[in-house]
Amino acid sequence: MDTVLYTVCAATGWVAFVYMVRLQRRHPSRARRAICAGLGAFAAGITVAIPPVASAIDEVSGLPNLAKVMAHAGALTISANAEIMLLHFALPPATAAVRARRWVWVTAFAFLVMFGLFAVTLTYDEPVRLTVEYATDPVVTAYLLIFLLLGFFAYCFDITRLCWGFAKICGRPWLRRGLRITAVGAAVALLYSTNKIVYLVAYWAGYRPTGERQIAAVLVTIGALLITIGLTMPAWGPTLKIGQRWEDFHSYRRLEPLWRDLVAALPELELDPTLRRRFAALRDSDYALTRRVAEIRDGRLALRPYTDVGVTALADRFAEGAGLGVTERQAAIEAAHLACALRRHRAGQAAADPQPADELHRPDGGYAGEVAWLTLVTDAYARSPVVARTLHAATPHPTTGDARR
Repeated sequence: MDTVLYTVCAATGWVAFVYMVRLQRRHPSRARRAICAGLGAFAAGITVAIPPVASAIDEVSGLPNLAKVMAHAGALTISANAEIMLLHFALPPATAAVRARRWVWVTAFAFLVMFGLFAVTLTYDEPVRLTVEYATDPVVTAYLLIFLLLGFFAYCFDITRLCWGFAKICGRPWLRRGLRITAVGAAVALLYSTNKIVYLVAYWAGYRPTGERQIAAVLVTIGALLITIGLTMPAWGPTLKIGQRWEDFHSYRRLEPLWRDLVAALPELELDPTLRRRFAALRDSDYALTRRVAEIRDGRLALRPYTDVGVTALADRFAEGAGLGVTERQAAIEAAHLACALRRHRAGQAAADPQPADELHRPDGGYAGEVAWLTLVTDAYARSPVVARTLHAATPHPTTGDARR
């Protein structure tokens, strides 16, 4: 089983390495260079860890455990380079460079010590393997502890922490997704290290549990694939249309409550009735969303004579009472304006004191920012008690027909 799993990891690693090297040549950066170095070391390390390949290397070289040491060097390298990449993402360049050099020196020193311990095992009359089954040997124990505590606990804990923290403030969707997947992969790598240490302690205690090799292979495969996918996702993710299409369709559906009432009151807004057909928007979600945003925008403009400036004070008072944040409050106020304006429009009553056009909220972020803003407004329009209370207070004697029904 471990032969198949390690082969899958190696193939994935080499594909990811070639892809990122080509991208680095076209668009060089320090972070991407670190990813390339890490992926190359990982692909080489996991390749020599494939059992038939490892046996061949040890036999040809005449050095037992040489393949194991090479595989561990690859694991340390990808961990160090993932850390360096994250440092350059999260910190100012000068600070990141200092921290990165520190990790490089620590990793290099640790590997030199590990290589020295490996050399000691070559002097034994009876060969040992650098695995937990031989962990009762102090040299093997020291080797494994250095590898596990630095290569997995220290690095993977910090990688998990940095990835998850940076993902919370990252504005690029594919980078945010990649960071979270990398964090999960690093957490799985922590489980790998924990599994190894548990077995190591068990062997020292005189027990001989089985299954460690199979468990380690599964955890390595899951962790390595997740980290590889996460590190490369910001590069290839934006090229996938399916993710963007799903986001567009999701936004399209979320805008429906407000759009439906606007078009019902102002039928001339709807320029493409074919989008009402079942699943029509799925064929071209970008076009469908663009049309819906444009029609909502046109509806807001058409309702300007019916938006009363007094609604702002009412909605703001109710929003404050509900404890809404700044953005939620602004969305609730605009939703309340639209609900009240729709009711006035149906009643044919223009506002006595229309709201000035320059007081309308204008979101940042271009088209994407407007879509995000309109979805917030629509959510408030459909569900916010602030809007319902404002609508009731602004029209104490409502006419037949609810604007939001």
